[in-house]
Amino acid sequence: MIYLYNTASKKKEQFVPIKANKATVYSCGPTVYDYPHIGNWYSFIRWDVLVSNLRYNAYDVDWVMNITDVGHLVSDADEGEDKLEKGARREGKTARQIADYYTRYYQSALERLQFGELTHQPQATHYIDEQIALIKTLEDKGFTYKIDDGIYFNTQLFPNYGAIANIKNDKLKAGARVEFNPQKKNPTDFALWKFSPSKQTRDMEWDSPWGVGFPGWHIECSAMSMSLLGPTLDIHTGGIDHITVHHPNEIAQSEAATNQPFAHYWLHSNFTKVNGKKMSKSLGNLITLEDIEAKGYDLQSFRLLIQESHYRKEAQFSWDVLEAAHNRLKRWSQLSTLIWQQQSAVRVDDSRIATVAKQIEDAFESMKSAMNDDMNTPQVLTHIEDVMHAIEKYGMHVAYANVFNEILQYIASVMHIQLVQADISLEQKEMMQQRAQARLDKDWQQSDAVRQELLEQGIAIDDTSYGQRWYRI
Repeated sequence: MIYLYNTASKKKEQFVPIKANKATVYSCGPTVYDYPHIGNWYSFIRWDVLVSNLRYNAYDVDWVMNITDVGHLVSDADEGEDKLEKGARREGKTARQIADYYTRYYQSALERLQFGELTHQPQATHYIDEQIALIKTLEDKGFTYKIDDGIYFNTQLFPNYGAIANIKNDKLKAGARVEFNPQKKNPTDFALWKFSPSKQTRDMEWDSPWGVGFPGWHIECSAMSMSLLGPTLDIHTGGIDHITVHHPNEIAQSEAATNQPFAHYWLHSNFTKVNGKKMSKSLGNLITLEDIEAKGYDLQSFRLLIQESHYRKEAQFSWDVLEAAHNRLKRWSQLSTLIWQQQSAVRVDDSRIATVAKQIEDAFESMKSAMNDDMNTPQVLTHIEDVMHAIEKYGMHVAYANVFNEILQYIASVMHIQLVQADISLEQKEMMQQRAQARLDKDWQQSDAVRQELLEQGIAIDDTSYGQRWYRI
């Protein structure tokens, strides 16, 4: 059984999908106007683990993560300039060129970070007709009104508006949540369709029944998710910053249109701080994947670091904690080579071998239980550490080699962290045997010579209480 903390109910619940053995997941994806920073990737990678774990538990998952390539204004509450237009002005390109470039970058980054399969990656500009149709449905039902800058949703007509964020619409003062717009009927009302400014042609604009313009940011998620996954989702995910504006708006417009629940489970990833401070351009701490690689770290270390914090708790990034994650990954990768070095551990008697095997098997079950308990990845890593400590101490005995191999496959398929290094060649194994014999003969000169030759081939050797252990460097 899988348990997830549902933001809507404010409690942990057993996951029960709409259709047996199937799951639909929608994740709020990037706005492609600039390079995503690590706070974005913390959220995206956590949902990648969520989906991978569902699939590991035999669910057939349809996973949609949208790409916002129009309509996301500088203020989430429909004020200011479209981020794509702002990016175009910044780089001296068209908004379409900006969107295309950063979409390609984002998709290549998914590969570099070894994401699992995304069933769909819809772009907002490819679903303009669907967004217009959804707005028309809301208009026909009486939920919309027109003001100078666009078509707005009247939140006062949706009785449960803001329930996910405990928003009391009738008590909210203008300016308490959004910038004040004197034409809006309610402070929480939001744009469904924005009109293009008069005497100005935008890079991206479309005809609509209400006039030339572009869709609001919120409408795209509802239109795309319902087009691809149906009127009701199993799971909707996003950042914690979506709880107060974006997701209440999604819920209102979707449920007003369909009269059905929009999503049964809502999951939110908490903020990430850098050196204890909120990320912002003014502080110059918006770290990108390129910044990480420029410091000499691989992206697998970054994935491991993300999973050291629970998705519902505030994460802390620093170069020191990334260094620690890098060293942990390096050690685990070295120990994973023991899968190729199975032996009868000379230090362990038969009864002890059975005990170690049981410990490793129990740790594996605990890993899976922790992951199924609201994605408790820090606890998962603790159990992995227990396994690594055991094999580091006792070696890789044939009695527990199979379960260790299953653990390595689990880490790769669910956490998308690849630990297994390739086996050495037959010639290198023969050299290892020669060195072992040289040590038995106390021929230290020959032993050192073989060690050095292997080292030049990228193979390091440790001498342990249970014999030689090699790993790649």
